[in-house]
Amino acid sequence: MTTDNSKYEKMLTTLIEEAKKNLSKVDEALLIKAFNYSLEAHKDDIRASGEPYIVHPYSVAMIILEEFPVDDITIASALLHDVVEDTDIKIDFIKKEFGKEVAEIVDGVTKISGIFRGQEINKAENYSKFLLSIVKDIRVIFVKFADRLHNMRTLEFVNPDKQRRISLETLEVYAPLAHRFGLGRIKWELEDLAFKYLNREAYEEIARKLQTKRKDREAYIKKFTAPIIEELDKLNIKYEISGRPKHLYSIYLKMIKRNKPFEEIYDLFAVRIIIDSDNPTICYTVYGIINLIYSPIPSRFKDYIAIPKVNNYQSIHMTVYGPEGRRVEVQIRTRKMHEVAEKGFAAHWKYKENRTNIDKELENWVNWIREIFENTTNKDDARKELIENFKLNLYQNEVFVYTPKGDLKRLPVGSTPVDFAFEIHSKIGHHCIGAKVNGKIVPLDTPLKTGDQVEILTSKNHHPNKNWLNFVKTSKAKSEIRKWLNAEEQEIIQKGKEIWERKTKKLKLNFSNEDLMRIIHTHKYDNSRQFFKAIAQGSLNVDEILTAKKTKEEKDKQNDLDFNKFADIARGEVGGILIDGKKSSILYDYAKCCNPIPGDPVIGYITIGEGIKIHRKNCVNLINLSSIDPSKLVAVQWPETDSNLFVAGILIRGNDRPGLVRDISHSIVTYRNTNIRTFNISSNSPIFEGKISLYVQNLEHLNGIIERLKKIKEVTFVERFENEL
Repeated sequence: MTTDNSKYEKMLTTLIEEAKKNLSKVDEALLIKAFNYSLEAHKDDIRASGEPYIVHPYSVAMIILEEFPVDDITIASALLHDVVEDTDIKIDFIKKEFGKEVAEIVDGVTKISGIFRGQEINKAENYSKFLLSIVKDIRVIFVKFADRLHNMRTLEFVNPDKQRRISLETLEVYAPLAHRFGLGRIKWELEDLAFKYLNREAYEEIARKLQTKRKDREAYIKKFTAPIIEELDKLNIKYEISGRPKHLYSIYLKMIKRNKPFEEIYDLFAVRIIIDSDNPTICYTVYGIINLIYSPIPSRFKDYIAIPKVNNYQSIHMTVYGPEGRRVEVQIRTRKMHEVAEKGFAAHWKYKENRTNIDKELENWVNWIREIFENTTNKDDARKELIENFKLNLYQNEVFVYTPKGDLKRLPVGSTPVDFAFEIHSKIGHHCIGAKVNGKIVPLDTPLKTGDQVEILTSKNHHPNKNWLNFVKTSKAKSEIRKWLNAEEQEIIQKGKEIWERKTKKLKLNFSNEDLMRIIHTHKYDNSRQFFKAIAQGSLNVDEILTAKKTKEEKDKQNDLDFNKFADIARGEVGGILIDGKKSSILYDYAKCCNPIPGDPVIGYITIGEGIKIHRKNCVNLINLSSIDPSKLVAVQWPETDSNLFVAGILIRGNDRPGLVRDISHSIVTYRNTNIRTFNISSNSPIFEGKISLYVQNLEHLNGIIERLKKIKEVTFVERFENEL
């Protein structure tokens, strides 16, 4: 810097003076070097306002001295914060010339600036969290807030599109973030400046109305405070009393929320009384004085001194009816409480933002910061402790990673490249075959870290793996993987079903739904899906099942032959059938639908060409036929035998066990001295099946035997030996 450049000399002199005023220790050489280096680096740069670029880093440094006077390292970093971003100078050079701390702060500010370049503003909350998660030095945030504040103060010099983009970003990212840090004054100024460029008409209307009412408002506040001041002075209480300013954007939000015009927003009258004492009891004295002067509104009283908010905010809030019946909101607090509320980190962010899901870690952090400032007698010690020990790890349950194009994605901690792939698009996830993280190929189950840049490698022939479910974290990834696995399983099930149908068709076998479900449950499957899947995968021998079915059908055919033989014998023993009570030469035959045997109540039905068909009287087919033409019914009966006995057959099944044959035969012969004609039991462990023929007196006799057999343990099925069995 040349000696005749008085303008820059004056800027530097002012900077040094403010630093000495606000900081306990100042390395003048460091600040002079940083100022001169920034001036040289930006010598060819001009701001949109037409001013030399050095005005911007200088203004940022001055804002920091006013709002967060931490140390000279922060001031030097503010002076250099755009050097790496806007020039060819590398961060390593900054580290060499100005030290590690300055380099880290400048690097952090540069990274934050890069985050928002070209990003969608609707993801603002993601970026707020990302910003907090990557910053390891609180001073980076200070510089960035000051940088944004100065840019907003000079936004009038850029084009309207850029004004709107930057204002929207400020309103949705930086203002809420400032609020979380308890930086009330910065938040309000950022909001009002952003509001000005986003809705200039509303901004100017509210500003005009405030200005119009300013004198009236000031006069009213003076009238309201006069009797309070008189009483406080009588008690020699040291205080500061003033009208509390209402910010334009805050007024606008209230108008929108309450759907009321400017004139009806009643709490434009607000007074704050700050007591110059650390004794909170004086606040209650002041509260009592105001209650004696004006009528309080009980529902509008809140004592945050006796019961502080969760973030340790303390103040008395009250609303009273002032002169002319107007409502006036009053806040009473000590100087210490005011500093914490206005400039400290424990701002009342939870109270004002009406958040339903407050981040507990952030809340705890705010309390911790407040304790550092309030419990340390030496402010320099507090600042040192804050700088050396504080780490921002507020969002340990989330990571923020980039696509190769720089798009930001928020994922749960522990998320892997597979989660990232599905977050981008379902198709990318389905065909994911590998991943590069920060340019290096990594396993798909590698946990991602905040700041990672992830590239997904895909193949059209690759699909989700069941093992992915063991390490993915996002519900979207899990859902998509399961969906694909279910679709793949359905293909396997269909393949198994086709195998089953092809083989059953070849063997000319038919299965009813009941038959199929019996087989499924016999082989310990819950449903047909599991059954057909097992067939397709080869874990179930379908040929063995079908061979057994084929054997059973052949056995059933033999049973039919046995029954026909048995029926012929039974019918022969009684001498056939009587038509109208006598033997007749009329052609007759026994109906296959109900297979009547001696002992069954029977009736005949005259057919065309086949003579008379003998049916059981309860035969369904007979009932249907007779309803059509009852004139074709003929009375028939079995002849009476000398012994008055006829032959009946029983089919019996169950689970085999020792002594079962003995129990069956004993149960039969002990019932009315029944005689067994034939007894045939076969066992195919653990199942047995038997056919028994015996002499019975009538159907009552036969049914009694059947009921006795059903009561035998392990017997599961007993029925008359008939064709359909």
